Amino acid sequence: MPQSARSAQASDTVQALDAVIHDVVAPLAQQVDREGAFPREGMRALAAAGGLGLLSAAEFGGADADLRQAAGVVERLAGACGSTAMVLLMHYAAVSAIEAHGPDTVRRAVAEGHHLSTLAFSEHGSRSNFWAPVSTAAQDDTDEVLLNARKSWVTSAGEADSYVWSSRPLRAAGPMSLWLVPSDSPGLEVHGDYDGFGLRGNASSPVSAKDVRIPVTARLAADGEGLSTALELVLPRFLVLSAAFCLGVSEALLALAADHLRTTRLEHLGQSLAEQPHARREYALTRLRADAARAFLDDTLAALDTGRRDATLRVLQVKALAAETTAEVADSVMRLCGGSAFRREWGVERRFRDALAARVMAPTTEALYDFCGRAGLGLPLFEEAR
Repeated sequence: MPQSARSAQASDTVQALDAVIHDVVAPLAQQVDREGAFPREGMRALAAAGGLGLLSAAEFGGADADLRQAAGVVERLAGACGSTAMVLLMHYAAVSAIEAHGPDTVRRAVAEGHHLSTLAFSEHGSRSNFWAPVSTAAQDDTDEVLLNARKSWVTSAGEADSYVWSSRPLRAAGPMSLWLVPSDSPGLEVHGDYDGFGLRGNASSPVSAKDVRIPVTARLAADGEGLSTALELVLPRFLVLSAAFCLGVSEALLALAADHLRTTRLEHLGQSLAEQPHARREYALTRLRADAARAFLDDTLAALDTGRRDATLRVLQVKALAAETTAEVADSVMRLCGGSAFRREWGVERRFRDALAARVMAPTTEALYDFCGRAGLGLPLFEEAR
């Protein structure tokens, strides 16, 4: 397909997704949060509009969009419903490995909107240190592999069609191998419904594997090369889209704050809150924080587009900056809006809770600070990984 036709397809898909976000996802966001329910209706609508296949190859029916377009979709989706945005974000991260190493049947199903995937990296034994799996993969004389693991915080647990799954290698040197594991595989068990503080509809629950049998052909990339695949494909997409998620939450919060400041009046003064110097200053500082994070995300995307030497460092920095920024924005907006912000129906309180998630999602802000320090000082990122 000519490049212009691909660009047109991606643009049309993005436009269709924006309509779904406005017409379907946003009206359901409060219910998803209140009930802690997986956003099935919103995800079905997004899938029908081409959302699952946004980053899939055109040859399989995908939109062949670029990362900048996907970031825009995730940002707008996060502003409407953080839970739905996180489900799609994790799908896009998983698809980066599937597109590069997965079977054509699954790639086509993703592209056509029939297959939702997610990452299963974090584990009970190594927690957010996803680069050091303790789960195992073993092969006997057959063409099958046995997986055993205690995974934690798997988004879309029990809802996705597959998991991009990390384990120790079968035999090769290296810290990790990756597998594409069907979610209906015998021996997989989801442990409990997610009942969290924020992102209440993203179905993030522990998943265990006990002697789960998959074909050796389900491996994504060569044995022992899972960490390289994660660093080259999965992690950059996850970190950039996480930053976009944070910006979406920040922008929604700032819009609510601006509306509150303009429309709320101090009757004894005959003035709006917007006419108070302190409120204007706090809003301006909060706006500046969000705009700085947006500029950094734009620069990160430009670095990736042009292959700049600092692209890797920018990718590591962007989630750390965006995660801390959205937490600061959320705190500032809560203070700007006062008691009104505590009303659930208004949306500030929900987004405040969602805003705190990114800083503790692996790799956490603290881990990213360490990675950035290592990168800047010429040290290996993962010297502990064996």
